Amino acid sequence: MIDQLFEFIQNHPLLVGAFVAVLAAWLAYEFQRGNHGVDSGQATALINREDAAVVDIRDANDFKAGHIAGARNIPQSKLDDRMSELDKFKEKPVIVVCKHGQASGMAVAKLAKAGFTRAVKLKGGMAQWQADNLPVVRK
Repeated sequence: MIDQLFEFIQNHPLLVGAFVAVLAAWLAYEFQRGNHGVDSGQATALINREDAAVVDIRDANDFKAGHIAGARNIPQSKLDDRMSELDKFKEKPVIVVCKHGQASGMAVAKLAKAGFTRAVKLKGGMAQWQADNLPVVRK
């Protein structure tokens, strides 16, 4: 099996090179999007110790079904228009929450570009928060 892999690499260097280039570009893009974040334990510490702001970017129905206590609901599609609501948190931690932790990276990048120095995403989003049996508020 390994012999076949090496044979393929030797016979198709351009194809393998293109694959490696695409993989490197994808990894760079993902890192740039802000895929680093905090887990639910770190988020809890930021909320309790540093009075972090929690911004939930899910739609209103998902937010009402269950959200982190004290979270502000600013849907991702309206983040640009409503960013001024968060200006007082530019120097504080801002935790961005989405459904599964995938969409929040782009919101963190927007916040960072707008001067929010400590914006991070919640790894795994609300799905992970609830899987960790942490409290949610329902409205």
